[in-house]
Amino acid sequence: MSDDEANDAPSELEQWVAAAFDEGGPLSRSDPGYRPREPQMQMTMAVARAIARRESLVVEAGTGVGKTFAYLVPALLSGRRALISTATKSLQDQLFLRDLPRLAEALQVPVRVALLKGRGSYLCLHRMKQARLTAELPDRRAVMALARIEVWAQQTASGDFAEIDGLDERSPVIPIVSSSRDNCLGSDCPEFRACHVVKARREAMEADIVVVNHHLFFADMTLRDTGVAELLPSVEVAVFDEAHQLAEAGVQFLGTMLGTAQLLDFGRDVLGLGLAQARGLQDWQGLQARIERGARELRLACAGPMKEVRGILKLAWKERAGRPGFAEALGELIETLDLAVATLATVMASSPDFVRLHERAVELRALAQVFAREPEAADVRWIDLSPHQARLVESPLDIREAMQEQLEATPKAWVFTSATLGDDERLSWFTEPAGLDSATVLRVGSPFDYAAHARLYVPRSFPKPSEADHPLEVAALAGRCARALGGRTFVLTTTLRALQAVGDQLRAEFDYHGDALTVLQQGAAPKRLLLQRFLDDPRAVLVGSASFWEGIDVPGDTLQCVLIDKLPFPPPNDPLVEARVQRLEAAGRNAFAHYFIAEAAIALKQGGGRLIRTERDKGLLIVCDPRMATMNYGRRLRDALPPMTRLETEDEALEWLQTLNAERE
Repeated sequence: MSDDEANDAPSELEQWVAAAFDEGGPLSRSDPGYRPREPQMQMTMAVARAIARRESLVVEAGTGVGKTFAYLVPALLSGRRALISTATKSLQDQLFLRDLPRLAEALQVPVRVALLKGRGSYLCLHRMKQARLTAELPDRRAVMALARIEVWAQQTASGDFAEIDGLDERSPVIPIVSSSRDNCLGSDCPEFRACHVVKARREAMEADIVVVNHHLFFADMTLRDTGVAELLPSVEVAVFDEAHQLAEAGVQFLGTMLGTAQLLDFGRDVLGLGLAQARGLQDWQGLQARIERGARELRLACAGPMKEVRGILKLAWKERAGRPGFAEALGELIETLDLAVATLATVMASSPDFVRLHERAVELRALAQVFAREPEAADVRWIDLSPHQARLVESPLDIREAMQEQLEATPKAWVFTSATLGDDERLSWFTEPAGLDSATVLRVGSPFDYAAHARLYVPRSFPKPSEADHPLEVAALAGRCARALGGRTFVLTTTLRALQAVGDQLRAEFDYHGDALTVLQQGAAPKRLLLQRFLDDPRAVLVGSASFWEGIDVPGDTLQCVLIDKLPFPPPNDPLVEARVQRLEAAGRNAFAHYFIAEAAIALKQGGGRLIRTERDKGLLIVCDPRMATMNYGRRLRDALPPMTRLETEDEALEWLQTLNAERE
């Protein structure tokens, strides 16, 4: 047998995996509803091959392929140590609590699985004890939440806040009773032996399979603070699910950041610890007030003339850094942090808490000094502005360099997968910025019959997105669709301004016509609650922006119409977008074709993917942007979507919805 033939022969692992997925195999024996699916087999055999050969593999797997089992089965059967990273804590929990135990039992594989999250997900026993004495709890609800956490602390083994039903992850109590890299005392902590973070990391180091998330993975590359750095060299298989979010997570964490919320947390800890452990030795209240004032002045300088901010805005550095007051606010902050460093130095000897607080003051001052200087040529700098804080950010343009460093380290199998990774054969939207040029690439289509079950309608004679009446027409069309269907409709907008305009107009439409239909609008309630209301009473139209374009799973006939307001091109004035465009143009490439259309195609696939979630689902996708029907690039964007049957007129679209409504009744 030649070397080439030997390389092509299925490895032992590939044979085991094929047997596991076969009819009569362990998967079908554990689940009476299991049926082998060709797309899933294609993917799982490619994953098994990559693991056996320690190669890099990128897989785009359409909705319904069953990609989770397709990578978990080879990982489990390989017997090799594996790291599995996802984009969200909810998928982390699903893998750890449901999928991995179920598969390990079906395959009869003895395996130790660990779940590792960021520090902020775990209770800090030391800070909880301090909270009663030092925390400035904002209201009665926060006091009650703290009391509930204290009761739960007596019985939890993991210290993971996800165990507490109904505790909002945005609760102001969580930062008070969890640690951060800034305030953790490490081995100097009196509760170190019982620390939940230390325990989670110890379990991860002893486990066969460790489930993490992308933020944790990249945070560790820069901070070496999550336990992943110690773990990675010993791992033989690294799998990244929801890989389309990998680059964004990386850019966010590989750079340098100074946030006003960081400063306020620091000021609160200075006051709390100062009064609790060194009362009367320094003017702690005066120092805290000055830190708070410095943070407030910096945010005001970042906001400039803007009075009201909704969502998170990315502001170009040059627009703000050159404005009157910005340099002064940064300079004043550096002086305040100088004072904090000097003040805390006087009490460092009295407790480890003050040693760590002094280190934080030094680190914050160094960060402020970075942003007072000119940025590095290879990096891009911007300001994230939200209603409550400003963050100064300096970051690389992509994760290419960081990922190549990892890929060239200890040899292992790398698997990256998602339903949306590009719109060309090489999946270059993902592989290029991730440094995966030489990886094996596989595209596996969905097993769903889109041509029979799904329709696509792009109205040609519709106002252009730049026209003032566009949101009103989107709302009017959404109203007509919802009436034909009896609700069961999503409207996905590309901006918060459009979200508000469409939501307001829809309510006015339903009131005017006396429709018994509800408008559920992002921002009116937490995302989870809005979705639950939609599931409970589908006689509704849910209007959502960015956070509803992906990660939302509404199977069955509860959701049968999705309208997208306009083509989701990246905002050209976004500092990261500007910098990427400049780099492409400097290399002689067409930024519109290589970047803008590719980004829009990915976002369209994500948004449109909300419609068909199971093989029996039926529905209509409407893109309210005539450019998709009339411009040359429209074909590329249409081809990026699953093969839905196209409709040419609104009458055909409404007739399809009425048919679906009649089928349901």
